[in-house]
Amino acid sequence: MIWPYVYVFFAALLVDLVPFFGPPAWIVMVFFQMRYHLDIWMVLVVGVIGSTIGRYTLSKYIPYLSDKIILPKKNEDIHFIGEKLGNAGWKVPAFVFLYTLMPLPSTPLFTASGMARVNAIRILPAFFIGKFTSDMVMVMTGDYFATNATDIAHGMLTWKSITGSLLGVMIIAVFLFIDWRKLLQDKKLRLNFHVWK
Repeated sequence: MIWPYVYVFFAALLVDLVPFFGPPAWIVMVFFQMRYHLDIWMVLVVGVIGSTIGRYTLSKYIPYLSDKIILPKKNEDIHFIGEKLGNAGWKVPAFVFLYTLMPLPSTPLFTASGMARVNAIRILPAFFIGKFTSDMVMVMTGDYFATNATDIAHGMLTWKSITGSLLGVMIIAVFLFIDWRKLLQDKKLRLNFHVWK
């Protein structure tokens, strides 16, 4: 039966396509894996491919969204930091790999990199490997989550999920409110909160 795997793919793609915090893709994978008794490895492969395409698409459309809501001067500043990150060699993919191994939402990572216009193709392999590894741990423990559905619902509002979401907001704020040109060229930290149109 192939349709449940199609559901996994599109559900993972959709949850990782949105530029705000939603349920992590591994919850979708666990749900379909338990609901249809699917092969865990196929769920992981299909789900992580969907998730990767979703994040890639997010990083491609977020610059157009930021052009609509963020001041042009701030957009230039964010683009400037993207150029610097683009010249950082192996460090950016290594950071993305390590970041995706942690239980943190990847929305701010791709929102910030998309706004900075970092070439997503450079970071997608590291994202895929890190995401596959971290989601494997979560999907492999899917039986526990499925048999304790009420605990999962309450677990989405634990101190860990709240801390992860706050950390994600802080990462986006760092990209938005620091004057990167001033910091990188003049080595002076300056905050600018007037970034919205």
